[in-house]
Amino acid sequence: MNLVGNTIILRAIERNDLPLLHQWSNDPEIWHWLVGWHFPYTQHSINQWWETLHTNKERFIFAIELKNKELVGTISLSDIDWKNRNAFHGLFVGNKTHRGQGIGFDALYTLMKFAFYELGLQRIDTDIIEYNESSLAFYTKKCGWHIEGQRKQWFYRQGQYWDKYLVGITRDQFNTFEQSLSKQN
Repeated sequence: MNLVGNTIILRAIERNDLPLLHQWSNDPEIWHWLVGWHFPYTQHSINQWWETLHTNKERFIFAIELKNKELVGTISLSDIDWKNRNAFHGLFVGNKTHRGQGIGFDALYTLMKFAFYELGLQRIDTDIIEYNESSLAFYTKKCGWHIEGQRKQWFYRQGQYWDKYLVGITRDQFNTFEQSLSKQN
């Protein structure tokens, strides 16, 4: 099932997406802004990862595709806790020419509707590295998320330690956010 936004389609990751995902997974500029462990990925490791996508019931990973069929990034819900109805979220727009054009917002809004209305989740959260001020502003100022915590000196990058921000949104907060969007239109 594809999820359709205003300008994007969230769809399954296909084998022919793997060369571009391999390129992005080894791009130091992309990884500079993301949390997690950074190390080189081989094409073989990307293929192995893809082979397991359909077997894990605790995650949904979507390709972000423009309506012209161009792959521009990925978005996910992972570590889904079905009992407590929560999940971790990740997003990146790998194609630099498409950043800052509302694609991330459209993808995240589409994913939030799926998470809260289709999957029945109660909350979603993500981690943001301290120096990624644009992501922090994106989530908290544009998308209705809230800073829920800060862990001091969590990430080691560029020869120093950086804090980790935990940001999240509950279903009720999303409903309020969605109502404010409809009033703006």
